[in-house]
Amino acid sequence: MRESELHQRIYERSRGMAGRFGCVVVGPGDDCAVVKGVGQRGSPAKAGDISRDADATLITVDQMVEGRHYVPGTAIGLIARKAVARSVSDIAAMGGVPAWGLATGVLPDGFAHAAELVDALHTWGERWGAPMVGGDIAFSPVGTALMLAVTIAGVPHARRGPVLRSGARVGDEVWVTGSFGGSLKSGRHLTFEPRVAEGVWLCDGLGDELHAMIDVSDGLGRDAGRVASASGVRLEIDGESVARHEGVEKIEHAMRDGEDYELCFVVGAGAALPPEAPSGVKLTRIGRVVAGSGCGVMMDGRMCDGASMGWDHGGDGGGDGGGDGGGDGVKKA
Repeated sequence: MRESELHQRIYERSRGMAGRFGCVVVGPGDDCAVVKGVGQRGSPAKAGDISRDADATLITVDQMVEGRHYVPGTAIGLIARKAVARSVSDIAAMGGVPAWGLATGVLPDGFAHAAELVDALHTWGERWGAPMVGGDIAFSPVGTALMLAVTIAGVPHARRGPVLRSGARVGDEVWVTGSFGGSLKSGRHLTFEPRVAEGVWLCDGLGDELHAMIDVSDGLGRDAGRVASASGVRLEIDGESVARHEGVEKIEHAMRDGEDYELCFVVGAGAALPPEAPSGVKLTRIGRVVAGSGCGVMMDGRMCDGASMGWDHGGDGGGDGGGDGGGDGVKKA
């Protein structure tokens, strides 16, 4: 099965979870799950009606696999940094703040950098306010890939509550932080800064007018398509308006490459946003929400299928030809 097909299976299998288990508020289908304390009754989340209880917790997990998410020989500190940052970025996409983390690792026998890896995971967890409070270690045969998984829990925005993917409405505007394209080729996928401050700032200023949000990891087109699918609408993007990193010449690369870890967010029409967040990160309006389904991207005078622009793993072992995503020998999983 391809990743998108497996996701759909997971969503179908977990439908109604919040109604059957008291601690679940939001299950699979967003950047994070939202859970409450054991014994406290949750309820299925609806746009504009998300729990703001102090007891609510965001929780997410991401993996790092050698040869998939980074090339062999990458500095241990950068491996640990990305392993933590990927999950912190999910917390940012919900408008939350990291609180604590767990790390697990499968280390090949004889791995010479175990102590350095442990220290780096703790350093980066503390850097983003998510101290590593536990985890697990296992060993695999010599020559196998190093594998890490980092779970991060976070606190939702106190007034806005968690920002889901499912709140986009017809007439809304589509915005992004930062620039896109070439993350793997440039090495930015190892050094990106999760947009926690920007997510909190958007929640502070927009409140309930911040309708939906996602972090862009699998490609701007594909991830915007996920917002469209979750919300039951269509997102239409003007490809020319998407800011590109230096050296990224084609709009297609900005839409497909992935591993940008910027925020794509949907706001009510006419929301007043400056050209930059207080952090100095660029903000750009790139499109609108209309009736329909999917994600369309206007490129070279024609509307293209944006939802297919990005990484869909499994099946044939890779993405969909996602730009230069595998140019440095890394295929994102």
